[in-house]
Amino acid sequence: MAIKDNYSPWQGGIAKNITFIVTKDCQLACKYCYLVGKNEKERMSWETAKAAIDYILGHEADFPEASVVWDFIGGEPFLEIELIDRICDYLKTEMFRLGHHWFDSYRFSFSTNGINYHTPAVQAFIKKNISHLSVGITIDGTRQKHDLNRIWKGAGPERGSYDDVVRNIPLWLEQFPGGGTKVTISSADIPYICESVLHLYSLGIHEVNINVVFEDVWQEGDDKRFEDQLMMLADAIIDGGYYQDYACSFFSEHIGKPLDPEKENQNWCGAGKMLSIDAAGNFYPCTRFAAYSLREKRPIIIGNVRDGIDRNKLRPFLTLDRLTQSPQQCIDCEVASGCAWCQGENYDAADTPTIYQRATAICLMHKARVRANNYYWNRLFRKLELEGEREEFENNKRNVEPQNC
Repeated sequence: MAIKDNYSPWQGGIAKNITFIVTKDCQLACKYCYLVGKNEKERMSWETAKAAIDYILGHEADFPEASVVWDFIGGEPFLEIELIDRICDYLKTEMFRLGHHWFDSYRFSFSTNGINYHTPAVQAFIKKNISHLSVGITIDGTRQKHDLNRIWKGAGPERGSYDDVVRNIPLWLEQFPGGGTKVTISSADIPYICESVLHLYSLGIHEVNINVVFEDVWQEGDDKRFEDQLMMLADAIIDGGYYQDYACSFFSEHIGKPLDPEKENQNWCGAGKMLSIDAAGNFYPCTRFAAYSLREKRPIIIGNVRDGIDRNKLRPFLTLDRLTQSPQQCIDCEVASGCAWCQGENYDAADTPTIYQRATAICLMHKARVRANNYYWNRLFRKLELEGEREEFENNKRNVEPQNC
């Protein structure tokens, strides 16, 4: 019996992540989207993409990580599939020509709304690169939950995108059998969490990565409603035996414990260790520091394709850890493990233009998740003990790594 907890990211999550913001356009206008500045004008040119690649591959010593994830985002990245295809071809040939240490250890990564997945250009790209490719399609759950937020842009009366996405799920799962989806929870769709996860399982999706938004959108009582939904989901997963072959990131043995600051003082977010490039050729420590991701603050640019990376501007991000940005209540929290944050949201929500002030809007939601998580594991362990399968589970989980955001 293979009981699933969380999946390990490719290369244990230690690969260099380099993101091309190929477009700021999207077919959808999702209500919870943190990209507040999406537009149809800012599209990356081939000249900018090539200059970024030449700089990165030409400074191999500055990027010592053994592996790399070349990530493509928008907006919706597959709107620029011709550019992406050209970028990936150039990356492959240049890494080979230079004898670059990434040539044998790279991956192209996409998170897509799935609408254009079936098109000939996207399918040709997938077939060409499938051995080095990760593609996740975002589908939020049931039609009701998905269409509540993921609506078409400029369609007059709100029109949901569920039908346009779900038609491509079978093809996607045929090509990526272990593909996982990303689900976002906001205040309005809390009532649909349980049925939505089960619906995604019924579509054949075995890995559901699901998170609440980091922004301060939560209403009084949301944490209790959230907990109730997760308790219902816990019962459904255990009673239905889904824990054997399916995973939901809300339930993990690695959350809900106090942290020892001396041993567990790492930064949750990878900002600064990642690199993002936009259409203007600017470098960012993460895409969340680009202008189209920020409501209140100015973008933080750490360089560009012409002048390279300014290490002095990058240095503050490399000093970030839990203690340097957390209030005392977070440091002393009895359920601190697994409480995530987004460095860009920290910056955008801060009282001043600082990256050292942690946003705590999800505090009550995390505590609700921990209570439901404890219920899930206590009930599952009792079931396994009664069925004599606890030892097998303990042996299996030793090989499972926790997955951060």
